[in-house]
Amino acid sequence: MRLKLVPQDTTLDFFSKARVSLGISAVFVFLSLGALLFQGLNFGIDFLGGTTIRSQSTQTVDVGEYRSVLSRLEFGDISISEVFDPNFDDDQNVAMIRIQQQNYGEKSVSDVTLGALAALQKIDPDISFVSVENVGPKVSGELVQTAILAVVFAISAVLFYIWLRFEWQFAQGAVAALIHDVFLTIGVFSVLQIKFDLAIIAALLTIVGYSLNDTVVVFDRVRENLRKYKKLPLKEVLNRSINETLNRTVTTSLTTLLALIALFILGGDVIRGFVFAMIWGVIVGTYSSVFVASSTLLWLGVKRDWSKPNSEAGTQVPQ
Repeated sequence: MRLKLVPQDTTLDFFSKARVSLGISAVFVFLSLGALLFQGLNFGIDFLGGTTIRSQSTQTVDVGEYRSVLSRLEFGDISISEVFDPNFDDDQNVAMIRIQQQNYGEKSVSDVTLGALAALQKIDPDISFVSVENVGPKVSGELVQTAILAVVFAISAVLFYIWLRFEWQFAQGAVAALIHDVFLTIGVFSVLQIKFDLAIIAALLTIVGYSLNDTVVVFDRVRENLRKYKKLPLKEVLNRSINETLNRTVTTSLTTLLALIALFILGGDVIRGFVFAMIWGVIVGTYSSVFVASSTLLWLGVKRDWSKPNSEAGTQVPQ
């Protein structure tokens, strides 16, 4: 027997307050923009630049202990990861240490390097730094631009894909939902001042894909029902389509959230920001597929009969 979290005969009305749900979404998008403009983001090393150090030791790398020692030096944001390579010898333990860009009026690159080396040698006398590189703010600025372009190109590709597969009204609804998800995710990072780095950009692109997948499932059922119920008002067709796919939507979201929550609790500090972005993205993505994408589609109207190319749209702005 298949597990159904939502009864098969569910008949919820998702559009009784369509204007209210769109209005609430618009308010949160503008609040996110306001937080972004006035408070900004807590950029990580990827966007601020800094010093990248490659360390080597005969002792096993203890990332937690490394971080604990270096955090006492008040260098700001520090990222540490162990490097694995099958070509390494058994006694060759390598780590990548990244330290936030400093105010070089007070601390030079050599000060940072020597201070980090002295601190780490207290817990690992065999450690040595085999390479030190500094990434300036110019390169970091280019990363910010590239990250923005990646998100914009992803959303543009979605617009084009949905337009080809469905109709332009469906594309507008899908893009409205994606913009809603991206801005709300960036907004919560701005309000909470959680570290924003390249991993979060990867999370944003993943959220775009997840939200799009959920939206396309609903839209595909809408298209089928528009052909099947040609005289049924568009609002009723949308309600029927969402109710028919609701069990799939809820089941997918809940199982994804269970895995993400486990990662958030047990995964450690390194991936916690990424996982938090994914958890938030799954929640807002599920909401937007129903209340933003479908409400936008209801507002714009769609063809009622694809066999007639000049068919008029079958809806008006909901009352």
